[in-house]
Amino acid sequence: MNKVIIDSKNRSLGINLRELFKFRDLFMVLAYRDYRIRYAQTYLGFLWAIIQPLATLLVLVLVFNKAAGIKTGTVPYPLFAACGMAVWTYFSYVLSQAGGSIIASQSMIQKIYFPRLIIPFSKALVGVIDFLISFALIIILMLVYRYSLSWTIVYLPLYFLAIILTALSIGVLFSAITVRYRDFQHIIPFIVQFGLYITPVAYPADLVVKRIPTWASMIYYLNPMAGVTEGFRFSLLGTDPPSLLSYISFAVVIVLFISSLLYFNRTEKIMADLV
Repeated sequence: MNKVIIDSKNRSLGINLRELFKFRDLFMVLAYRDYRIRYAQTYLGFLWAIIQPLATLLVLVLVFNKAAGIKTGTVPYPLFAACGMAVWTYFSYVLSQAGGSIIASQSMIQKIYFPRLIIPFSKALVGVIDFLISFALIIILMLVYRYSLSWTIVYLPLYFLAIILTALSIGVLFSAITVRYRDFQHIIPFIVQFGLYITPVAYPADLVVKRIPTWASMIYYLNPMAGVTEGFRFSLLGTDPPSLLSYISFAVVIVLFISSLLYFNRTEKIMADLV
């Protein structure tokens, strides 16, 4: 049995990747547990993962396309919205689950030692299941509308990685902050609800950017999901490439990911005492 000593006075900000890899089995177990619990004791079970994106897509089509009259050029609106919805559904799930994951696992944290970062990271794996279902819906819509894949599909892994990093960045950060300040548990639902409207999920980003000054556009792209959503849609549908301003979003993603890991690592040393 290995002895692990946690020194709260140790201010090292390094991330022990070897230790994370050592506990990979626990990571898979936690992810599988969350998946089983999510659909436990439900009549429809896994079908909820199909019903929810279909219902959301129907609402987006009725409200933004039919009622508001938003046009998406040569891309059929249901296909356009399905791409944005797939990205936002994954992000919102990981943020919601990871944000309060440390508090929810306090009994385990107080009893045994393991890298606490595994807890919010496992939520990202569970969210991939719903993302794949939404992705399958996109493929079906492409077949229905006879919309061909573009050569830009080669960028898809890059933008999918950006989606994961964005969701984990904010999720990990909030999971550490809520340990000290429980009020942040109530901020997460607000971010999910408000963020949907300031992210180009149901409308093209140009619809906003072309109507506001450049400085306001720069503020708009401080939302990391704005550029990521545009990039994902570009890689899958071959739409116009992301604007230069959208790279502000990618810079924010990198800064958020690094800073969230550093803050989490610093807080991890005293988590057992705070929860």
